[in-house]
Amino acid sequence: MEKQWYDDEAFYVEEKMYGLWSSTDKEGNAIITSLTEEECIRSTRWYLKAKQEGEFDKISEKTYDSTVGGKL
Repeated sequence: MEKQWYDDEAFYVEEKMYGLWSSTDKEGNAIITSLTEEECIRSTRWYLKAKQEGEFDKISEKTYDSTVGGKL
């Protein structure tokens, strides 16, 4: 069966076992696994756009303080 590529051959989706759908990039790396084909396509497009725009690089800039005050 021939693969249907999306967005200028950036990725394709295929049905895997148990009815799950998975997307794969040109290099053969798995990207997203979803319950439906439509959700897999939509989520993969969002992920690739965010990755291209450097959105995931901004995550490492955030810091959190996990101090709990009070007596336990």
